[in-house]
Amino acid sequence: MTPHAAPIRWTLNKVPQVTALFWIVKMLSTTVGETAADYLGSTLGWGLTLTTSAMAALLAAALVAQFRARRYVPAVYWTVVVLISVVGTLFSDNLVDNLGVPLWTTTLVFAVALAITFTLWFASERTLSIHTIMTARRESFYWLAILFTFALGTSAGDLVSEGLSLGYLTAAALFAGAIALVALAHYGFRLGAVLSFWLAYVLTRPLGASVGDLLSQSRADGGLGLGTTVTSVAFLAVIVVVIGIFSLQQNQQRRLVPA
Repeated sequence: MTPHAAPIRWTLNKVPQVTALFWIVKMLSTTVGETAADYLGSTLGWGLTLTTSAMAALLAAALVAQFRARRYVPAVYWTVVVLISVVGTLFSDNLVDNLGVPLWTTTLVFAVALAITFTLWFASERTLSIHTIMTARRESFYWLAILFTFALGTSAGDLVSEGLSLGYLTAAALFAGAIALVALAHYGFRLGAVLSFWLAYVLTRPLGASVGDLLSQSRADGGLGLGTTVTSVAFLAVIVVVIGIFSLQQNQQRRLVPA
């Protein structure tokens, strides 16, 4: 390093290990993103503008805490994921409901934005692996990509279930089948781990959105009629329990590491 080069702040990896519990919480958070946005905007009557502003402010505060952390902290990390899920949903809803942008267009725009993010990330860091999120720059690319995956997933899920009139159950089945194909390609045909991860990460968002709508929307609209309140609270409760498990596991692992 030259005397005038800017120092790079290295930390422990800021992202959790990808396990079955990781995907469970990811799936639950995507569903909460869909139902919580509907609950705040419609059920409580906040409207899209106020809901977006409030959730974006909370997300900004959570991201500050996440970037300040020197290691992966389950409660902080997953709080950011839940909030970014809500905000990503609201970005898509604002474009479609407030500005009248077609779902085909928002799906394409967010897909291009995600592709550009990955391109810039790889050009800068030469990797898209989540196992090396150890600098502020890599973490910035990581969270920007996550935001676009949620926004893209919301638009894609609504496009399939509502825009194409296939219904929430059919949409959920289609996206679940796509994830199964990614898993088959990875485990059966050795599709690269990084590509497999990001494909699955993108697809779990529209799957979660479709499941959320299926559970919360009225029977007249093709849902099961549980409502956004019940669905959001139930899924958040499970998320809190699993985050507690993550925290306990992390504490046990740290005690086993020699000082």
